Amino acid sequence: MLATGQSSVQEQRERIESSAAFIKGRFDTVPRVGIILGSGLGAFAHSLQDAVAMSYAEVPHFPVSGAPGHAGRLVLGLVGSQTVCVMQGRVHAYEGYSQQDVVYPVRVMRQLGVERLIVTCAAGGMNEGFAAGELMLIRDHINMTGSNPLIGPNDGELGPRFPVMYDAYRPELNALARQQAARQGLSLREGVYVGITGPAFCTRAELRFYRKIGGDAIGMSVVPEVIAATHMGMSVMGLAAITDLAWPDAPDHASEEQILATSRSLEATIGHFLTGLLASF
Repeated sequence: MLATGQSSVQEQRERIESSAAFIKGRFDTVPRVGIILGSGLGAFAHSLQDAVAMSYAEVPHFPVSGAPGHAGRLVLGLVGSQTVCVMQGRVHAYEGYSQQDVVYPVRVMRQLGVERLIVTCAAGGMNEGFAAGELMLIRDHINMTGSNPLIGPNDGELGPRFPVMYDAYRPELNALARQQAARQGLSLREGVYVGITGPAFCTRAELRFYRKIGGDAIGMSVVPEVIAATHMGMSVMGLAAITDLAWPDAPDHASEEQILATSRSLEATIGHFLTGLLASF
């Protein structure tokens, strides 16, 4: 008889394999690159060639996105010669999902064959040198969610019990991002992303603290996905759209509607950037 930990590991593996088998039944080419499109950034998925799209609700065991600006679709297809698997939106812990649920699609991507993962998100800029409407290459992160998707029994077939998070955002991919930005004449900020659970925006005191410990931008996603991807040996690059200025001394805070509007205004820029970047992968 299997112990409880072994049973849960086996059940998770069976769910992942079931989800991947369903997707392979609809799209039988192996994707090597995965892309997660954050709040209001989903338009890039429409540019894929020979695309196959499915809602998260169609895929067995997939968590279903309910956050504003997240279409909740998986789109597989080509960008130039690169086969990609694109998540048009994600799920978040603040929707009531566990961190294990949040990273489930990343685990399915790995099962499909994805080796490189690009995570994008909308974020508040805490660095006083940033402006709303800019892009930030995520150089590192600080996990302030109070949790971790690897808590619980470890599946050694997925990754090690204690994965090393040094250089989780791979330097070689960051170098490609810088080169692509230079080719396009795109101003690309760099910094540290602070991941919180949300859904409440931060107090002024919290923002001062996060800035003091080294944060440049803040958001409610990314961190669990990057931990899980690193656990499974995937190479990760992160890109944050700075949608508002999360300064503790700002007179007010941008609304949800303003944040989404700024995010959507960056869709074309991010799409052009990703298309060029994938050509160099």
